[in-house]
Amino acid sequence: MSAPVLVLLGPTASGKTAAVARIARVLPIELISVDSALVFRDMDIGTAKPSAEEQALCPHHLIDIVSPEEAYSAARFAADARRLIADIRARGRIPLLAGGTMLYIKALREGLSDLPEADASLRADIDARAAEQGWPALHAELARLDPDAAARLKPTDAQRIQRALEIVMLTGRPLAESYAKREDDAPLPPMTVLSLEPSDRAWLHRRIEQRFDQMLEQGLVDELRSLRTKYRLDAGMPSMRCVGYRQVWNYLEGEVDASTMRDTGIYATRQLAKRQITWLRSMQIDQRIDCLRDDAADAVMDAFARSVRTP
Repeated sequence: MSAPVLVLLGPTASGKTAAVARIARVLPIELISVDSALVFRDMDIGTAKPSAEEQALCPHHLIDIVSPEEAYSAARFAADARRLIADIRARGRIPLLAGGTMLYIKALREGLSDLPEADASLRADIDARAAEQGWPALHAELARLDPDAAARLKPTDAQRIQRALEIVMLTGRPLAESYAKREDDAPLPPMTVLSLEPSDRAWLHRRIEQRFDQMLEQGLVDELRSLRTKYRLDAGMPSMRCVGYRQVWNYLEGEVDASTMRDTGIYATRQLAKRQITWLRSMQIDQRIDCLRDDAADAVMDAFARSVRTP
């Protein structure tokens, strides 16, 4: 099949789901979700998961694939997406990757360093020693094992010291060597990459506020209550660090009141959108479409249709 792989990126609340629905009515697509939150089962409201009706328009992949108790990495996404792209093209259909987790697309297109997966027992040991000795002592240990890595980190940078020690202890190699090693993946098919981006940041902020209020009205707080009953969760898990869930978690723990939870949830979502837009500005995009346009979904559809028709 000669048609390119289609990619639609954009910040949260930019209208990607509506554009996918428009495309699905015209082109024989299968959607590969590029979203680090949609992978979690039973997390529907706070992730703005496509409805059953929207998912019925075309096959959807990489949605509801792991428990909220689990982690899902960029490396795993890249492997899953490569497999799905090949499978979809073999069926004579068009893969459409859509979402806002730009790291996933970077991992797919550029590859990742050959870094080991997180080791829970080793991390627990490092954390226990840090609690007893303090992070500066762990920083000194890193300095003995990998002086260059330690020189780039502050003695109090707990998260990065932990990960650097973990990598060195698991691989026996300095951090720089691990980051330099790339996986030798087969070339990807050609990609047409579009983005939906706001010409007016204030418009996106208003839309984020409206959508977060809608999530609260739809029962986001009760959804998290149910998740905490069904699964063994803690605030440090990747699922519970998702924007919205993290703020509602604090509310359920009694750390903030409902008004503060709402305000911090909206603020965190706006900060997420800001980071996503910053990512997009640094990426190679074939066409950027203003998501404030009344015909934004049609514009995305037309651009992809031209791409598919072009030999």
